[in-house]
Amino acid sequence: MTENKKQEFWRWEESSWKNPDIKWQDSGYITVGIDVGSVSSQAVIMTDGEIFAYGNVRTGSDSPYSASNALNFALKDVDMPEERINYCVGTGYGRVNVPMADRSITEIACHARGANFIYGPEVRTVLDVGGQDIKAIQCDEKGKVTNFLMNDKCAAGTGRGMEVFADLLGVSIGEVGDRSFQFEGEDNVAVSNVCVVYAKSEATGLLRKGHTTEQVLAAYCEAMAERIYSLVERLGINPEFCITGGMAKNRGVSERLMARIGLKAMKTRWDTQIAGAVGAALFGYSLCLKGKGRITQEV
Repeated sequence: MTENKKQEFWRWEESSWKNPDIKWQDSGYITVGIDVGSVSSQAVIMTDGEIFAYGNVRTGSDSPYSASNALNFALKDVDMPEERINYCVGTGYGRVNVPMADRSITEIACHARGANFIYGPEVRTVLDVGGQDIKAIQCDEKGKVTNFLMNDKCAAGTGRGMEVFADLLGVSIGEVGDRSFQFEGEDNVAVSNVCVVYAKSEATGLLRKGHTTEQVLAAYCEAMAERIYSLVERLGINPEFCITGGMAKNRGVSERLMARIGLKAMKTRWDTQIAGAVGAALFGYSLCLKGKGRITQEV
């Protein structure tokens, strides 16, 4: 008898998408942005500054592999050869190890530019909660960074911390947000520390005392929202406010955070995890317009 594989509650669903209304053959410039993060990697393909396709995958054992995997995932349902790409920009913590990149640009600049595209030019404050860091960014109407703060000391309050917590409680990462609101009675349970090690210990103790999984999830989401708010408050909050990255999909944290801020987060039809890669592809497009792109053969 074979042993059943342990369910990985932290594992989120990888995704890819292509725009059926765009024919890449009609494009002048095709640019790619590849964002290699600590937890996830995205590749966005743009044709003349519009999103044609993207891939969103789990970051692997090294940055070159993760970059190639993300690009291949974006290309898997697209009949376009990689050789047709005019310019590629790498970003994220693994940006210097993207083998196909013509240039690397910081994730701060790329998230601001990408948020400007996926949310609109009204954006003035961008919050990106990555796998192992938190970035609060202020930008102008063109998506240019005017100020920022970053906390990258540990995984506390980040996406990876939430994954560890979800796995501990046996709750799918995609259900954490909704379940954190599904309990009866007063919300009087607290997790005092978002450090992954201490939070796990506190959560185990709370469960042993008879508190429900939903109450413990609510407490951890509240603690994460408080930690993120302290960073955003130091930067200063300028409406309009948007959230990029995977944490934007977790209403347990995002709604508690926005209640503290006193604003409503902006909405977008795009996957919030692709913002950095979108910004990178847009920088590539701008460079092509300045004559910096590669000349490709017609296919």
